Amino acid sequence: MDPKSHQGLEEQLRKVLRTSILTPCGHIEGGCISQARKYDTDQGRVFVKWNHGEKAVTMFGGEISSLEAIRRTCTVRVPRPITLAELPAGGAVLVMKYLELRPIRRFARRLGEQLGDLHAYNGLMQSKMQKTVGIIGKYPESPGAVENFGFHTTTCCGYIPQENAWQEDWVTFYTSQRLQPQIRMIERDYGDRTLLGLWSELQRKVPNAFRDTTIVPALLHGDLWEANVGEDDRGPVLFDPGSFYGHSEYELSIGDMFGDRCGEFYEAYHRKIPKSPGFELRQPLYQLFHSLNNWNHFGSAFRRSTLDLMRYLLQIL
Repeated sequence: MDPKSHQGLEEQLRKVLRTSILTPCGHIEGGCISQARKYDTDQGRVFVKWNHGEKAVTMFGGEISSLEAIRRTCTVRVPRPITLAELPAGGAVLVMKYLELRPIRRFARRLGEQLGDLHAYNGLMQSKMQKTVGIIGKYPESPGAVENFGFHTTTCCGYIPQENAWQEDWVTFYTSQRLQPQIRMIERDYGDRTLLGLWSELQRKVPNAFRDTTIVPALLHGDLWEANVGEDDRGPVLFDPGSFYGHSEYELSIGDMFGDRCGEFYEAYHRKIPKSPGFELRQPLYQLFHSLNNWNHFGSAFRRSTLDLMRYLLQIL
């Protein structure tokens, strides 16, 4: 980041935080999408992320909505957003309360339990709502249950906005609002005819993975992998979400997330939410989204593995 842009960032931070103290702490952090740094302010230490892309406001706005939705369930901890502001030079900055986090190790089992509670939360709210139907003057105190798949605002996986329009049917939602948009982007940028040919066959077979499967909309983190999970002395913390209401199995599809503690995580999770018939069949189908998303983010190095996965799905579905 050039000095002029960094100066503009810090001027904006002083303004929106109304702080006289703004002292950077440690080195600049961040992933492949945004830059980040921690600062000491009048109100204590904060974590700051910024991005100069044209979609930064949408990306960070969706992240705030996701964090708030997860926080309201009281199941798993997330950072507390403080403010979102546009940058004078373009893009946006997101400020959150700072948490001193380390990679998930000690609390992998607890994370499995709490993620299971997060995924089960909406189903419990549906049951609670149903029990109160017809009782005059009786209303549930908790937030209302969600009946469909989607989300009330745009969220992003990486920097790509996700289509979150509400759908009654999960297979329709996953096919048309997760896989199809990724295919369209690859078609636009690469014109890959092999991909399009495989997709024309595969999209007809997607419903085969969901025969005799009942899916209750679950609030998802949406981009759950090792880099978006941490822990402190109080327990696990989820961050960088791109939430929506979807199939709970989708959340487990990125792969072995937590190294040698992975078994503890899955064991604890499946005690909360046991595997449904066809779980192993659906996991590679959900992995296809992440493979396509990697292709769109990082280029054709992911082409071969994506096409191989599609051919494999055509064999098993």
